[in-house]
Amino acid sequence: MARHRKKPRRLVADGRVYLWTLRHGHRAPYGGRPTECRQILTLYPQPAGTGGPLRIVFAAGPGRYVPGGFPMGSGDVGYVRGGSLNLHEPGAVRALLDAVSAQGRRPGERGAVEIDGWPLLEAATATTAEDAGSPDS
Repeated sequence: MARHRKKPRRLVADGRVYLWTLRHGHRAPYGGRPTECRQILTLYPQPAGTGGPLRIVFAAGPGRYVPGGFPMGSGDVGYVRGGSLNLHEPGAVRALLDAVSAQGRRPGERGAVEIDGWPLLEAATATTAEDAGSPDS
C-alpha cells in the first residue's frame, strides 16, 4: 500500500523520535504574486509538547534549484554546480538533522525555529555520499 503523501513520517535520531513533513511553498514579495519557490522540511520532536518544530527552508535563488515541476523530481534541492539532496529520502533528512546538531543547534527547543537549509547542504551531501559508499548500504 502506498504511503499517504501528507502524513508525517517518523525518524529516530540519537534516541530521539521526530515526525517530519515536506511541503512546497511560495513567497509573495510585498504581498504581490507568489514567485519564490521554497521547500520546507519540518521536524517535530516527539512526544508532542517536548519542543517546537524545526523548519529547514530551501529557497530558490541564483545557482540553486528547488522543484517547481517538470523536469525536476519532487523534493530535489541543490546547487546547479554542486551537491543535491532529495528531501523525500529519510537519509537526507537525517543528514540535515545531523548538520543542524553539528552547528550546536538543539532541535526541540521551545517555539518554532526556522533556518536556512543552504548552509547545511554541503555537510549533508557529504554524509549521504559516505553512507552510499559504505558496505552496509
